Amino acid sequence: MAEMLTLEAFEEASEKVREVTLETKLVESPHFSAQTGNRVWLKPENMQRTGAYKVRGAYYKISTLSPDELGRGIITASAGNHAQGVAFAATRAGARSVVVMPETTPLIKVERTKHYGAEVVLHGDVYDEACDHALELAEREGYTFIHPFNDPCVSTGQGTIAMEVVQELPLVDTILVPVGGGGLACGVATFAKLYNPKIRVIGVEPEGAPSLTAALEAGHPVKLPSANTIADGTAVLEVGDKVFPYLRDNLDDIMTVPDDELVVAFLDMVENHKMIVENSGLLTVAALKHLPAENKRVVSILSGGNMDVITMSSVVQHGLIMRDRIFTVSVLLPDRPGMLVRVAQVIAEQNGNVIKLEHNQFVSTNRNAAVELRVTIEAFGTDHKEQIFDALKDAGFTPTLAQTSL
Repeated sequence: MAEMLTLEAFEEASEKVREVTLETKLVESPHFSAQTGNRVWLKPENMQRTGAYKVRGAYYKISTLSPDELGRGIITASAGNHAQGVAFAATRAGARSVVVMPETTPLIKVERTKHYGAEVVLHGDVYDEACDHALELAEREGYTFIHPFNDPCVSTGQGTIAMEVVQELPLVDTILVPVGGGGLACGVATFAKLYNPKIRVIGVEPEGAPSLTAALEAGHPVKLPSANTIADGTAVLEVGDKVFPYLRDNLDDIMTVPDDELVVAFLDMVENHKMIVENSGLLTVAALKHLPAENKRVVSILSGGNMDVITMSSVVQHGLIMRDRIFTVSVLLPDRPGMLVRVAQVIAEQNGNVIKLEHNQFVSTNRNAAVELRVTIEAFGTDHKEQIFDALKDAGFTPTLAQTSL
């Protein structure tokens, strides 16, 4: 077997993972190109088998195990995507697999992991607690432990993504890669620099879990006190110590993205590319607008698409509110017949669409003086929202913006 994270090893891994991976060809994005002033392509690993890139590293790692290691059964810890990759690869290799997942893991990821043949144990609130428990079980039961990111062999499998990128787009200038524990970024950055040192590789972390940023500042991996982000796949408290040297040496930059920007990026992906991308995979999409507009060839790696419908629904609602596509106004009216119709008419004349009405007669003890009307309105965006708001004022009402709850 080739030494890990060399060009030879990446080539070997690429041939191996091709046995099971689906082709995720680059998708050029006119929308993001126009928005950002660069030429943008997306690497849609959300369309990969098991819904994420993780099947690459898991399958390659399991292909290197001895019959004895396979026979003892395989255990791992994961917030979801690595879990499905390991379950799929272990089942294909005829090995038993046990996956420890945080209790906060979205139900869809738990169910799909079971579907691929793993036994699931729920333990702890975050990945790190699940991992500690998996290591205890491995010690006690003799399972072969496969780390989701802190393993150069797993990283070599993940780095096959970069190999496919340069095969399709040989003149790529910049690759954006999500960072949680660092396994994907390690493989992608190391291959890119071996292949062509001029390719810029930028890691992107959630603002609420910047484990690599903290490690780079300290010069070594450090444990964050907490991870607070909607990007559950990258909510890792400590970057892997085995992959950290590669990240330090091969990443050109590291960026952090707030959760609010992921919400807006989700809407952008659904409306412009008809793709469901989970929050961790959206890190690189949100990062696009933070790059200088230099007409560079930029590839955003969309790491996965395993998102439960309830989370999806919440993200869409918040995104519409943040984009001023849905807003609520409160209007105080005298309690007289026809006042509600007048408000509705003003909104209709401006092409606003009323989606919810609340009429509260008890806002004042003097109903003749005022009743409150709360109207939730669908608009085309900020300009249209302001147009409707101004029209209500011009019609003699005194609207105020209220919190929107759907």
